[in-house]
Amino acid sequence: MTDKPRRPIVLFRSSDNEDTRAVSDILRHETTGGALMLAATVVALIWANFGTEIYEGLRSTYLGPMDIAHWASSGLLTIFFFVAGLELKRELTSGSLAKPAQALVPIVAAVCGMIVPALIYLAINSTAPGGDPRGWAIPMATDIAFAMAILAAVGSRLPNSLRAFLLTLAIVDDLGAIIVIAVVFTSDLNLLWLAGAGVCLLLWWLLQRKHITGWYLYVPLAIITWYCMYASGVHATIAGVALGMLSRSTPDDPHDPVDRWQHFWHPISAGFAVPIFALFSAGVLLPPELLADMVTRPMALGIAAGLIVGKVIGVFGGAYLTTRLTNASLAPDLRWSEVLAASVLAGVGFTVAIFISELTFAGEPVLVDEAKASVLFASATAAVVAAVFLRILVRRRARDGELTDD
Repeated sequence: MTDKPRRPIVLFRSSDNEDTRAVSDILRHETTGGALMLAATVVALIWANFGTEIYEGLRSTYLGPMDIAHWASSGLLTIFFFVAGLELKRELTSGSLAKPAQALVPIVAAVCGMIVPALIYLAINSTAPGGDPRGWAIPMATDIAFAMAILAAVGSRLPNSLRAFLLTLAIVDDLGAIIVIAVVFTSDLNLLWLAGAGVCLLLWWLLQRKHITGWYLYVPLAIITWYCMYASGVHATIAGVALGMLSRSTPDDPHDPVDRWQHFWHPISAGFAVPIFALFSAGVLLPPELLADMVTRPMALGIAAGLIVGKVIGVFGGAYLTTRLTNASLAPDLRWSEVLAASVLAGVGFTVAIFISELTFAGEPVLVDEAKASVLFASATAAVVAAVFLRILVRRRARDGELTDD
């Protein structure tokens, strides 16, 4: 009896299986990814508060150099940032941000959206009795994964330029937060490993520039880049954004790597990486006594005011002043009411804000829990207000007959 010839193993191949293709197509809709992420968040909160020992035990289980929680936030989330970097590159080269005057608006808005919340926090905690100015960096960050998920779930039929605006805003915001983490909270920054990451990124760019293809080159290079970034002390997810941004985007090329890689990695990001990340990052312990104390604590009030009020003032004000004081402008199909909605949505600062809370108050578990609870409350408030606002804007666009295809 002769053995049947074995089929060769091919990695990163588009599947011919109709069921697999159907699942991938569903996951490519960000509404699906947003729903999965929000569901994972709810499960995490319930699990953390009603099965604390099991949840914390699983999160703190080590797999190699990191525990599961850090693998989720520093490893799996890198896939999401890579996809976000690819999309941002496409928007900057051929999309709604291709004109520098339009790209400038969300960039300045992001910077102002970091400065104003920090100033509001400092104003509250520098004057009120019992204030703690150390937490000024906590309300600076926008959670790109949560913000994009909410926009996808509620406002997916609004103009693509709104999505590009929020994507650019959130990425610049997170980059700024990561810089703050690297400068303020990283005491053991390793410049040698950081230089190694830079060399890997340069090699990635050269391979792209020479139109060299082959997963066997790019996958190992991406892993090495990620490890170098991780070992340098800089948050490893920055490697994902950098690799995406350095990828070649040529819209007229049928083999454009940005489109191909986004087509492959988006379902993995939306259906696996982001929900698992949410499951192990969103589980915040919320004892009743902690929630009661939040309304009187300057630190908690500073975080909430920074995210809910400061983000709106900073992002919207920065965008508005940029268009008035420079030649920069919004995309032609983007309304100021939609920029205001994006400003509210920028107050969802969950993941990075929690991470900065842990760094700021390391060794002080009571303050860490208080900061996390404040971040959760502020982020949930911003998410609900933004969702209602976006729903109103969708109805207004529908009334005017200006909705995009879902």
